Amino acid sequence: MTIWRGKVPLILASQSQARKMLLANAGLAFEAMPADIDERGVQDDSGLTHPREIALLLAREKAKAVSRKNNGRYVVGADQTLALGERLFSKPAGRAHAMAQLRDLAGRSHELYSGVAVARDGKILFEDVSVARMTMRSLDDGAIAAYLDEAGDAVTSSVGAYQLEGLGIHLFERIEGDHFTVLGLPLLPLLAFLRRERLVEI
Repeated sequence: MTIWRGKVPLILASQSQARKMLLANAGLAFEAMPADIDERGVQDDSGLTHPREIALLLAREKAKAVSRKNNGRYVVGADQTLALGERLFSKPAGRAHAMAQLRDLAGRSHELYSGVAVARDGKILFEDVSVARMTMRSLDDGAIAAYLDEAGDAVTSSVGAYQLEGLGIHLFERIEGDHFTVLGLPLLPLLAFLRRERLVEI
């Protein structure tokens, strides 16, 4: 029994384990098909600088790219940006980069912007951006190194070098915002859209 009422499964334009987990836990039938786009190139060409706008732009472009190859299918694109003041962070390129990012974030508050968009046949039908404010504990190099030792290569798969669904939770003092935003998919507004489209039963 599934609550999904679409004739074919939803498509998630991502291979993010966190996003796949959220959709699966919500009882949605879906397939994961990552979008083949040059994210940094799209961002640079846009001229956008605000993290909210960038997250939404990339979510839209991912959804549109995959939807053009899957006629008639609903495609969900999502992206997340991290901003410390006016500085934007990206996924760390390795342990040394992760260490540097965590040093900069330690003892301070930053924002996570999560964008989501739904496309069909290359056209955007829905979009939304949500934000979470994250306050990291004060951490010395020993604590950061211990975290990196335990977390391993997983730190390079997430912006800011942490995953809240895993060991990254130990780095934080306070989180303001919903769990889904932190994990990179504004699930509540997405589900509201799917209900309006009569794609879910509940």
